[in-house]
Amino acid sequence: MNTLAIDVGGSKFSIAVFEGETMVIRESRSTDREGGRQWMLVQIAQIVRAWAAERRLERCAIGFGGPVDFPSQRVALSTHVGGWQEFDFSGWIRDAFHLPAVMDNDANVGALGEACYGAGQGFDPLFYMTLSTGIGGGIVQQGRLWRGADSYAGEIGHLTIRPDGPECLCGARGCFERMCCGLWLERDHGRTAKELFRNPPFVERYVKDLALGLKACIMLLNPARIVIGGGIAKAGDALFHPLRLELRRQITAWSRARIDVVPALLGDDSVLYGALALANERSIE
Repeated sequence: MNTLAIDVGGSKFSIAVFEGETMVIRESRSTDREGGRQWMLVQIAQIVRAWAAERRLERCAIGFGGPVDFPSQRVALSTHVGGWQEFDFSGWIRDAFHLPAVMDNDANVGALGEACYGAGQGFDPLFYMTLSTGIGGGIVQQGRLWRGADSYAGEIGHLTIRPDGPECLCGARGCFERMCCGLWLERDHGRTAKELFRNPPFVERYVKDLALGLKACIMLLNPARIVIGGGIAKAGDALFHPLRLELRRQITAWSRARIDVVPALLGDDSVLYGALALANERSIE
């Protein structure tokens, strides 16, 4: 079965087609935040129509960079790109391309991707965190996502880690996302995350906040492994080595909870492979 996979993020969006479990075509474009939802829908439509002229598309799955009401299949909102609130993205796909579609937030979908095809294989339960323009989380146990009562499980980005910290886009202060995501790192420091991670004193300060957020995850969920995806995870050992050391310092001394934190194996494609897994999970036809 041919699956159209869509990953909508705050700084870029990616689209791919899978024939069975093999990715056969893929394209990414930078997000025009000023253009909002309508700009992105036009871009997606152009790509999908061109691909549909060359190959049969049979179903679609979407990872969206913001909270999603999973039962209603509507975008709750996007704090990074305007115009998405209450949008029926799956319905738009069905109407525009006559494809059955399913959608979840990108962290949930990335969690499925890493659990089924990436660094989370064989680790149960798994916690996946996307560390990029924003911060989100997804929980997979026994091969299935745990979404909670209202589709908001895993929203680690808006835990408060610094109550006296700066204001987040959500209106609260000192959120995990506000202290650690790529959007705010660049705004606060005037340099990209890639540049900042060449500065060891910055990394030493940064991992203290990053570990505060992950400590909450470890003590609450006791995951077998934490997989971190997104652009900042590409810092590799410059991030992960000091982060593991800081977590060992912060985790409660008597706790035997595992501190197994690794980068995403699928890199930029975690959400695309997760979209394939989501389509298989839902058996959309």
